[in-house]
Amino acid sequence: MKAGDRLRQDDLARRLEMSTTPVREALRTLISEGLVFFDAHRGAVVRGLTLDDVQEIYRLRKVLEPMMVEAAITAITPEEIARAEALHAEMLNTMEVTRWTELNLAFHAALWASQEHSRLAHLVKTLRDSSAPYISLSLYMCPEHLALSNAEHAEMLAQYRQRDVEAAKRQTVHHLDETLKVIVQVIQQSDASSAPAGNSPEATFEG
Repeated sequence: MKAGDRLRQDDLARRLEMSTTPVREALRTLISEGLVFFDAHRGAVVRGLTLDDVQEIYRLRKVLEPMMVEAAITAITPEEIARAEALHAEMLNTMEVTRWTELNLAFHAALWASQEHSRLAHLVKTLRDSSAPYISLSLYMCPEHLALSNAEHAEMLAQYRQRDVEAAKRQTVHHLDETLKVIVQVIQQSDASSAPAGNSPEATFEG
């Protein structure tokens, strides 16, 4: 779907051969994750991936995720660490971007499992889900970033094992900064390659 495309419930239900009720629920989920927005005149519309949007997402994540780390690291169990280690091992053995992105979400969820029912966890999950398309885009364009992210995840695991709160908080912010740098670079490169001479529109990608 392209940015700006309308998502009509009846059309989607017919294409997917299902009733409109699950389609309506799916659209609500996409709106909550920031992938779709609701326009009073056009209904549900695909949101583009933009530089302003991703920078806002990461500003919020850098405030909230260190708070999550501080709460989770003191409560994490050996079983939760083992789950995160297993996911990390699987991430080391995949170069398939979509699968890696799914594992990445599950890895961080395992580290924060003790806080999964908190209001903070809900906010962080919403922001992380909104980040996923940007992360996938950056990894498709810069697959070498997989190795860097895997190395940073290994450091996080060591810090959680040692219950080193301050080091884990610093590593979390560093990890977010490094990921954002790659995303911004990809967006700017795409903007430069697609913009007409003398024109610099806001970069927008298909979702």
